Amino acid sequence: MYAVIKTGGRQAKVQEGDVLQVERMRAAGDVTFESVLIAGDDGVVITDRDALAKMPVKGKVLGEIRGKKVDVFHYRNKSGYRKSAGHRQTYTTIEITEIPGAPKKKAAAKKADKPATEKKTAAKPADEPKAEKKPATEKKPATEKKPAAKKTTAKKPAAKKETTKGEDE
Repeated sequence: MYAVIKTGGRQAKVQEGDVLQVERMRAAGDVTFESVLIAGDDGVVITDRDALAKMPVKGKVLGEIRGKKVDVFHYRNKSGYRKSAGHRQTYTTIEITEIPGAPKKKAAAKKADKPATEKKTAAKPADEPKAEKKPATEKKPATEKKPAAKKTTAKKPAAKKETTKGEDE
């Protein structure tokens, strides 16, 4: 089962066991996300606000970390104004522990499936020869490319100077 929760001004799609980082929450231990926007399981999607209000998502705070530093630089042209600052956002790491309406872990069902798969593997005869793998084709070495020849452009003759009658004489 999954749910879309809203925290820190953002939305996140979560499932049980997911670990995510949200903007700093001043909480320790267990947290509850009341603002569930949508929930779904096996093609059934719940969007009714009344039903979603009754199924808050529960999580556990694992710790806090700080994000990358963001450099801020203010500059105004031709006035000598320069100002620099930095900022590091603090994030809270949370593990989603429970989504109400989600089926509990199916450990018993998984154990029941394992003997059935073992029986199938035991039923196969071991005498069948396996198909031999073909050797991988050898790669040809890359051929070196020659540089393209430079194109020469024909030079145009210089423009003739026009002469007037007064200049020649």
